[in-house]
Amino acid sequence: MSPAELIFFIGALVTFIAGAFGLAAVFGARRKKFNKRAEKLRQRLSAQAAGARAAEHGDLRRIDPKRFPVIEAIVNRLLPKPQILRARLDRTGKRISIGGYAGVSLAVAAAAAVSAAAAAGLSLLPAVFAGLAAGLILPHKVVGFLGARRAKRFTNLFPDAIDLMVRGLKSGLPVSECIASIGTEMADPVGLEFRAIADAVRLGQNFDDALWATARRLDTADFNFFVITLNVQRETGGNLAETLANLSDILRKRKQMKQKVKAMSSEARASAYILGSLPFLMLAILMVLNADYAMMLFTDPRGHTAVGVGVAMLVTGVGIMFKMVRFEP
Repeated sequence: MSPAELIFFIGALVTFIAGAFGLAAVFGARRKKFNKRAEKLRQRLSAQAAGARAAEHGDLRRIDPKRFPVIEAIVNRLLPKPQILRARLDRTGKRISIGGYAGVSLAVAAAAAVSAAAAAGLSLLPAVFAGLAAGLILPHKVVGFLGARRAKRFTNLFPDAIDLMVRGLKSGLPVSECIASIGTEMADPVGLEFRAIADAVRLGQNFDDALWATARRLDTADFNFFVITLNVQRETGGNLAETLANLSDILRKRKQMKQKVKAMSSEARASAYILGSLPFLMLAILMVLNADYAMMLFTDPRGHTAVGVGVAMLVTGVGIMFKMVRFEP
């Protein structure tokens, strides 16, 4: 198969897969919506039943799934601080165990090593190092992406939750009842986290401990402001409804500032995307026009050096550009 036919085949395969996913998303949206609601109801009922059983036995610890107990035991023994990884996995909002994460990392490392040896023609030692790098980096990036996406959704909904709490306080409800109402009225992940706080307090955990446990799990500045506000008001007194209303206004202004920064830096981000994609586009064009000339980058040792230096410089430049346009307002 010639390089042009290979590129055409890969493009047709990607188009077919994208079309299949698009049709599945269109035709399965309604079924997915109802299945999601049923799954949420089932998980909530299961969590309530598990909480009741834990309360009967005097155990308030989090139920942690252990799908790979042997791997998890090895990881817990090798890692100096497994609780950091546990907190990172909890931040995604999904029931991912340390053993499951380690198992997926090993699978990704093995697949990457085999692919590097078969497709790129690398020898055993470089293929193993490439597999280890992929197994360490890719799952770490995916977990970080899931955690950041969930934190972003929480931040977007959190001012509405504070407004709901302010209305409850003005109507005479206590703080615990306001938190429980947020858990039932707000969408996830805000509703899920506030339901967890209400359930923990209902099962006997201290209110401050439940709040700070959620703050450590979320690791967002907005929720930390909320917890500090409640603690300060409890110690000094004052109008909590007015204080939380001011906090909600501040959080909305912070969100507006972030959007303004994103709009002002859109040109630099677009430049980073274009500059980062140009080498790969030019390589694809050269593979179509003169494949023998382009394949020297992969067959000649000097080409390997040039590719390595070029990729390193490209990653460094794009990383610096993205770092320059990303900052907290």
